[in-house]
Amino acid sequence: MIVLTKLNDQKFVLNHHMVETIQENPDTTIKLSNGNVYIVKEPLEIVLQMIYKYEKGMRV
Repeated sequence: MIVLTKLNDQKFVLNHHMVETIQENPDTTIKLSNGNVYIVKEPLEIVLQMIYKYEKGMRV
């Protein structure tokens, strides 16, 4: 799970295992496998780094 920021500055926790696609156009848009779509302030590269760091931390 990673913490992201919606465009209205509201923080939320995202289950990254549900991510289907991530696009920048120019805002970062995340589409989940359940059809939900979130637009976040964090750039695509930052979201990918957060997912990578979380996954790396889970593999002990």
